[in-house]
Amino acid sequence: MPRYKVIDGIKIQITAEEKTARDLEEQQWNEGAFDRKMTALRKKRNNLIAETDYLALSDQTMSAEMTTYRQALRDITNGLTTVEDVEAVVFPEKPEV
Repeated sequence: MPRYKVIDGIKIQITAEEKTARDLEEQQWNEGAFDRKMTALRKKRNNLIAETDYLALSDQTMSAEMTTYRQALRDITNGLTTVEDVEAVVFPEKPEV
């Protein structure tokens, strides 16, 4: 199936070289999907941990439930090897403070 580009409102079929370059770009994008998903997961996880960092100060006593919650967040990326694994992650519920 031919592929096209639009230049100045005119639809033009791309050349073989352009198709090869575009296919390579798409392949590289698809190969990076896992890394992008993991980065987003880590960002969300880090934000959730940061929300409870004040409870880990030396003048605070952290509950066992909060300790378990924070450890579950730290462990959430363990064993993830595919995009589907990352998309299936369910974050633990934050306990009452």
